[in-house]
Amino acid sequence: MQGETGGRGKHILLVSGWQTVNIGDIAHTPGLIHLLKTYIPGVKITLWPNDIDLVEEKMLISYFPDLTIVKDGFADTGIAGSEDASKCISDADLLLHGSGPGIVGIQKLLLWKQMTSKPYGVFGVTVGSLNEELREVLNGAAFIFTRETLSLDVLSEGGVTLPQLGFAPDATFFLPIRNDASAKFFMESRKLEDRKFICVVPRLRYTPYHRVHTRINWSKEQIDHVIAENLKYVEEDHQKIREVIVRYVRETGNKVVLCPEMEYQTELFEPYLYNLLPIDVQDRVVMHPYWQPDDAASLYARAAVVVSIECHSPIIALVNGTPAIYVRQPSDTIKGNMYYDLKLDDWIFEIEQCSGQQIADRVMEIFGDFDQAIEKVRLLNQRVGGIYDGNMEVVKKYLELV
Repeated sequence: MQGETGGRGKHILLVSGWQTVNIGDIAHTPGLIHLLKTYIPGVKITLWPNDIDLVEEKMLISYFPDLTIVKDGFADTGIAGSEDASKCISDADLLLHGSGPGIVGIQKLLLWKQMTSKPYGVFGVTVGSLNEELREVLNGAAFIFTRETLSLDVLSEGGVTLPQLGFAPDATFFLPIRNDASAKFFMESRKLEDRKFICVVPRLRYTPYHRVHTRINWSKEQIDHVIAENLKYVEEDHQKIREVIVRYVRETGNKVVLCPEMEYQTELFEPYLYNLLPIDVQDRVVMHPYWQPDDAASLYARAAVVVSIECHSPIIALVNGTPAIYVRQPSDTIKGNMYYDLKLDDWIFEIEQCSGQQIADRVMEIFGDFDQAIEKVRLLNQRVGGIYDGNMEVVKKYLELV
């Protein structure tokens, strides 16, 4: 059980922090730090990020003042290793690759393997495919926990044969950070009432990373494919979300907040949602600029429902006690299977297999029996906590704490 065994004198080197243009990717890190500190009180944690900027660094230190962050320029140079990183590898008892879209920090794991024989593990990732290098790295791990069970099938079929393989929900399910002052200011300025507004998060089929990661040499074919697929589906997808907005506003008289999970999504608010709504509905819709996960957590905590085409805004809502619906696009990897693994079938919709009316029906059902929905969220978080109990026993084992 959490908090039973102290970790004083033990040191975990945490590889996490994938990119800063996505509050879901940012949220993995504080979620996992909080999980480790809760279950292993007194453990020293050093964060070895792939990508972090000053805003995120200040946010993490404000919530975890004893956190050490080591930088080695990996995101810029593609080379893992520095004097500080080498010192941390020498000092740490365990390297833990954090929750995320894959083994993003593979170069750091390779460096750890090269420099030490101490254990390393993987916690709450998606593995969509394997190459020889990744297979070798994963077969050397002490344990691997994937954030949905489909990844376990990929590992098994790909020749990863560890005895300690299992399921660990995405670390965002343990996100502790809140910025209640920010949410209060936004709500007062937009005249939003507790538990009466819903939040809506849009998404293109493919994130336009060619606009974000400009140092990568994207081919014309890659860029053209992303643009074409996004143009093909953007209206069809967001028309369904507009149906939800119209239905909710007209049946309740309450407001809707358009929210981003990624920076680019603020560009979708007006052309694909707000501008195409009836005038009477537009009057009840407001927009939020790009933010940090603690801002989102506090606003979602006071919403009635979060409806998102992105995967992590629903998790941020759920961990803060708010019902959430995930509308999944087929282009958004197998990570969304975690919702089925956690028995949230009623709150996930495959976007090509549902209508806007069906999503709206579910939103109105939740709003109409809100106490029951809140109880469902409570039981979900309890279930996630039970899974984490088992996961963290394994982590403690490799820290020689059990």
